[in-house]
Amino acid sequence: MKKTTQMTPVTKCALTAVCMALCVVLPMALHAIPNAGKLFSPMHIPVLLCGLLCGWQYGLVCGLAGPVLSSMLTSMPPMGTPTLYGMIIELAVYGLVTGLMMKLVHTGKQTADLYISLVTAMLAGRVVGGLSKALFFSAGSYTFGAWASAYFASGFPGILTHLILVPVLYLALCKAHLVPARYAKP
Repeated sequence: MKKTTQMTPVTKCALTAVCMALCVVLPMALHAIPNAGKLFSPMHIPVLLCGLLCGWQYGLVCGLAGPVLSSMLTSMPPMGTPTLYGMIIELAVYGLVTGLMMKLVHTGKQTADLYISLVTAMLAGRVVGGLSKALFFSAGSYTFGAWASAYFASGFPGILTHLILVPVLYLALCKAHLVPARYAKP
């Protein structure tokens, strides 16, 4: 039997569907703990993972659909609010940029590729999310201080969690041979 080195589009679609389902389930689980949802940003984890595993197109779809599905099924975040629209934009950028970076960055070291892709996506998502709030959703009342506080200071536990958990999950899936490894072992 021939071993494949790439995932098929069907496998990528299935993984994207699982990640979108996790966008609904993870926040539900964490919102049972006061402020855990805001602190740890659980919806970000499956979107980042989807972009890393499946590519930019699938990450983008997961980032767009995940918050909408969560809102429709659980009212978290509430439908029609600036919070939902800001999350859609931020998460779409996360999925898009992680996928693009994994396609473009090839250091020869899987862990380096993961962290370069994650950090770039997390910065880009936060910048675009802040710009969307400043220009569209809170025009005139959204300051640099509010952005820095919302996206970095109060989000620090989530940032740290994402930087630890997402690579661990990615590498565990590779080690279990559920997804192909980025680089062949010598």
